[in-house]
Amino acid sequence: MSHIVQIQTEIRDPVAIRAACDRLALPEPVFGETKLFSSSAVGWAVRLPAWRYPVVCDVTTAKIAFDSFGGRWGEQKELDKFLQRYSVEKARIEASRQGHTVSEEQLANGSIRVRIAVAG
Repeated sequence: MSHIVQIQTEIRDPVAIRAACDRLALPEPVFGETKLFSSSAVGWAVRLPAWRYPVVCDVTTAKIAFDSFGGRWGEQKELDKFLQRYSVEKARIEASRQGHTVSEEQLANGSIRVRIAVAG
């Protein structure tokens, strides 16, 4: 029996942030205060491809701070890829903690199908 699940992502897990960066071949995230264009933010700084400033993930509030200047300093699709990969990695971590087996398949439309085989 299969089920379709939709997920609203909240960035709250540094381990999943790091795993998403690894899978996307991004630099390792760095924790601390990060300067954006006219402000700063504290959290896990993630450097996305061709973005002038990093995306900063505050795992306490689940908020993401970034300055892409309406797409001129970074394309939304790169942030979307990171959020998608974070969601997959978080699902993988949680399923594995419960002893389930996880597989994934990249679909032609850019979606990722995640299958979790429940143990027992």
